[in-house]
Amino acid sequence: MDVIRTKAALRARVAQWQAAGEAVALTPTMGAVHEGHLSLVRLGLERADRCVATIFVNPRQFGPNEDFTTYPRDEEGDLAKFRSAGCDAVYIPDPGQMYGTDYKTEVTVTDISDVMEGASRPGFFTGVATVVSKLLIQSLPDIAIFGEKDFQQLAVIRTMARDLDLPTEILGAPTVREADGLALSSRNAYLTPREREIAPSLHRAMIAAAESVRTGAAPHVAAEQAKRDVLAAGFQQVAYIDIRSQDTFAPAEALSENLRIFAAATLGSCRLIDNIAV
Repeated sequence: MDVIRTKAALRARVAQWQAAGEAVALTPTMGAVHEGHLSLVRLGLERADRCVATIFVNPRQFGPNEDFTTYPRDEEGDLAKFRSAGCDAVYIPDPGQMYGTDYKTEVTVTDISDVMEGASRPGFFTGVATVVSKLLIQSLPDIAIFGEKDFQQLAVIRTMARDLDLPTEILGAPTVREADGLALSSRNAYLTPREREIAPSLHRAMIAAAESVRTGAAPHVAAEQAKRDVLAAGFQQVAYIDIRSQDTFAPAEALSENLRIFAAATLGSCRLIDNIAV
């Protein structure tokens, strides 16, 4: 497995594979690798001949009071996990490779970035769209794979790639969960043992809300009940629990096709996000 630290070396390696007729998949991550990330690598190797993972804790997607400095980092452990999954290369740029000293450009996707995570974390999706566009341009892979746990982020990236005519197919991969339903996330490491017991309550409340809508409840009523359930379970704050169209992100008024329930809530020092189809 190659460990690559410059964009020139990354582009040369991917171009070498493509010149030999091999398709290349890219799986961007911020490290703190878990089974969810490894599932992206395995999907990449199913859909392409080569898979490149990236590790970059992107400062531009963290707000001033968020956890950039404390975000879990374990380069040696991450490399071992990617190697075990069959990854062909891992790209680990430093901030200077990604953003030069006179860097001035941002990529913003309007409309679908303005709700839920975008409203809760101003600037977050601009940071995501900027770094992902740069990773795609630096590597020019045939496909890039992102987890559906961050479903709104996936939609933003798909829109960005389409609108900028980037020659990469954007694929979504199913959310990977613990046996009790908790969606895998690097930030789950922040949970205390007691909080870890409470955490699956978010997923259970979402399942109950989805079932309620399917059996006739108004989406806003089901979402409000889910918020009450999550707070009653021990979460300190609910940023949002919304039922929306997964195509347009417009709020749902009644049961229809392609509805999805989205949630973000705080438990201790950990902010959990999740989504499921209705």
